[in-house]
Amino acid sequence: MIPVGFFLLLFISGEVSSEEICSYQDVLNHLNLTRSNELYSMSRPVKNYKNPTQVSLEVLLYAILDVVEKDQKFIPYVWTVVRWNNEYISWDPNNFCGIDNISIPTEVLWQPDLTIEEMTEKDKAPPSPYLTLNNKGDVEVQNDQVLVSTCRMHTYRFPFDIQSCSLTFKSVIHTVKDIRLQPSDNSSEATEWSRELMRTQYEWLFIHMTVTASNASDLTEQDVVIYTITMKRRSVLYIVNFLLPVLFFLSLDLASFMISDSSGEKLSFKVTVLLAITVLQLILNEILPSSSNRVPLIAVYCIGIFAMMMLSLLETILVMYLLEKNSQECETDTNHCVVQESNTTRKRRFHCCQKVHEWAQGGLIYNMSAGETPSEMLHAPKEDNIKHMDEYCTLEQISEDLRLMEKTMARLIKDKTEDNVGYWSRVAKRVDRVFFFLYITMVGLFLLGMFFEWNTAETESYLDSSF
Repeated sequence: MIPVGFFLLLFISGEVSSEEICSYQDVLNHLNLTRSNELYSMSRPVKNYKNPTQVSLEVLLYAILDVVEKDQKFIPYVWTVVRWNNEYISWDPNNFCGIDNISIPTEVLWQPDLTIEEMTEKDKAPPSPYLTLNNKGDVEVQNDQVLVSTCRMHTYRFPFDIQSCSLTFKSVIHTVKDIRLQPSDNSSEATEWSRELMRTQYEWLFIHMTVTASNASDLTEQDVVIYTITMKRRSVLYIVNFLLPVLFFLSLDLASFMISDSSGEKLSFKVTVLLAITVLQLILNEILPSSSNRVPLIAVYCIGIFAMMMLSLLETILVMYLLEKNSQECETDTNHCVVQESNTTRKRRFHCCQKVHEWAQGGLIYNMSAGETPSEMLHAPKEDNIKHMDEYCTLEQISEDLRLMEKTMARLIKDKTEDNVGYWSRVAKRVDRVFFFLYITMVGLFLLGMFFEWNTAETESYLDSSF
């Protein structure tokens, strides 16, 4: 008697042997899809040439690698997905164990010739070697691309600017009779998915991506899909490294009014601060493009502060000139007084010495030495009298010079003690005081105007990028 387990074993083995085994190559053999089959690769995959190929495009922003304002370049890293239908390809998945899609090399099938108008350099990333094909003939190609594209930079509000760079996709040679290009996602979806995929944004903050489809109305034109990437610059580093140092230099220039004008230290200090502003302007020139239609606000900021500091330097030179002129006049007056007193003293000394010589030659004055009798003095020679009178005149001259120096020093001390300043010194102080108040007012109004202009321009730019 045959056991029941034997029949059960035969039943199971029959089921296993009846299970069908399929491979991707079976599908390719069924389609006759080979590299040498020109049906799939040589021409647009339509059975009727009057039917255009519907191509859908999806672009996602993966990273913002660089934005070069000087060269007007925008370098993003994007992910593109292109889909279309091949009318020569179809199969029933039930005949191939449920296989409904396969991956094949990209060079086997025809592909739409899409290009980017703004791209200035060839994509350095290698293209995807494979594409995906489903049982209905839908083809999908995914590629990641590092794009070096041109972008018109608007640097008027730098470093608080918002830039919008576009990527325009279109066919190279096919018109709307051959290819109809449409985006597969809208603006909100592209923005949301790009934010999820974003890995790096350099110094920029991604705001949104706008998708615009421009359908051609003439059969000789081409459909265009434009992806506009809007981003805002992170301005914190520019504020810390540029705007605040310029403001600090302006504060130092204001503080220099407390330095005395009588010395040259104030002038050299102002020149040093002015040179520091010049260095910052040279750095700014390396950042901003020279092709800008409007002068950037940051350039107006630097030039305005530079001009005000230049006026302050010229005012310091004028004040120092007036003080120098005043000191020269005072010195001339003092020297004139000293010369007059010296001439008067010398005249008195001359008359005095002349009389002394006359007396000495007439025997009226004698040299009385110890131990001499009056009779001996009467007979003293005139030569000794003249010698002693010369010594007397010399001592008298030294005494008069000392008295003259004493009077001169007393007059100088009196002038400084009583603050007896001259006319030009008073004019210099008045000019310095008036210019200081005007300078503070001018600086305050300038900084306030720059703040409102930057704030207004930033608001307008944000509203323009939102529409």
